[in-house]
Amino acid sequence: MSAPDRLIESTRELLWERGYVGTSPRAIQQRAGAGQGSMYHHFSGKPDLALAAIGRTAGEMRAGVEEILSGPGTAAERVSAYLRREREVLRGCPIGRLTQDPEVMADPALRRPVEETFAWLRDRLSAVLAEGRDRGEIGAGLDPAATASAVVAVLQGGYVLARAAASPEPFHQAVDGLLALLSSSRPSRS
Repeated sequence: MSAPDRLIESTRELLWERGYVGTSPRAIQQRAGAGQGSMYHHFSGKPDLALAAIGRTAGEMRAGVEEILSGPGTAAERVSAYLRREREVLRGCPIGRLTQDPEVMADPALRRPVEETFAWLRDRLSAVLAEGRDRGEIGAGLDPAATASAVVAVLQGGYVLARAAASPEPFHQAVDGLLALLSSSRPSRS
């Protein structure tokens, strides 16, 4: 792995573990096994490196979600597969956790990929739910955009509940509850 990739990967891990404020250039360099000269040769500073790391995390997240949501099955099955995919629940969402970092949210450049990722996720889920509604797989009264926002909110809130309880169980209960609500919106088959 090249020095820039090691620096980006180290920054990604540290942002997820410690947040932006808790991630020092020195910690990045140590984890990457790179010197200060290497870091500043490839990146103009911590914000530039953090932006590259956040961008990579967002890109990987989108690719993984897209693979699931564009896969086989009904809309409800694909949404369920997304909600139930394997996650490091107690670590939280690597993008969602950044919303709790005041320095990331105060910096428009660092906030942009976070905001864009959540907007993309809501739009993508909304499209899948609209497809399900149009095919009669989901109740006609279901608002795809509002439901997509609720899905994202339940996931992010589930992470918070799990971290507060030091157990993944509240996360799984939140997902089960949401899936039960989505299931109850399905039209009955006669």
